[in-house]
Amino acid sequence: MQILRIALSLLSKSVKNMRSDSIVIIPTYNEKENIEAIIRAVTSLPKEFNVLVIDDGSPDGTAQIVKNLMEEELRDRLFLIERTGKLGLGTAYIRGFEWAIEQKYDYIFEMDADFSHNPNDLPRLYAACHDEGYDVSVGSRYISGVNVVNWPIGRVLMSYYASAYVRTILGIKLRDTTAGFVCYKRNVLETIDLDHIRFKGYAFQIEMKYSSLRLGFKVKEVPVIFINRELGTSKMSGGIFSEALFGVVKLRLSKIRGRK
Repeated sequence: MQILRIALSLLSKSVKNMRSDSIVIIPTYNEKENIEAIIRAVTSLPKEFNVLVIDDGSPDGTAQIVKNLMEEELRDRLFLIERTGKLGLGTAYIRGFEWAIEQKYDYIFEMDADFSHNPNDLPRLYAACHDEGYDVSVGSRYISGVNVVNWPIGRVLMSYYASAYVRTILGIKLRDTTAGFVCYKRNVLETIDLDHIRFKGYAFQIEMKYSSLRLGFKVKEVPVIFINRELGTSKMSGGIFSEALFGVVKLRLSKIRGRK
């Protein structure tokens, strides 16, 4: 009996060690055109990444596509959390962060479903944290010029100067403060008080990076090329942009008042 217990313990440790140390969180709302392709692209990389989809009740059947893949060959590498409404990007990521922390993943990624973030760049973000010792790595559109493809010039200028505005107001050096292609080490997300992250849209991305820097974590920007979606519909809106515009002022005031 003792030998059996030892064998089972060793088997359990072996299975745990075989599991990927990395999880890619992909929030979705009506992404049926993209979701299967992006999942297969991520899970076919030489470096093993698991995927967690957070679906906000997509009426187009996005969640069912994920379930079908889970029942096939991706049963142990693909996971799904379904929510009952469109609750916002920030809350989707926070739910995903909490799940990933519970599951003890060491490297936790944010990524869009629409191929604007190239899955082939995931190993580069991973290497910045795993090999180079950074706590957070950011897939940056603006670290080496303006690396954006198929965006209208107005949106490029809005995004570029919005990041410059954020750097000025918050006094940070990051070139792409609203980037949504990010790798966090687990201890960063365990240290940030996720219950007090206040923003839901693009200001969420700013707040997470700002919180990481204020807590003393090392952040590296990794240059990537951002390609505008070809399929599906963009979720950008004026309200999301306004939240980011005025949100940074609130973040700056919170620093002045000594709040984390």
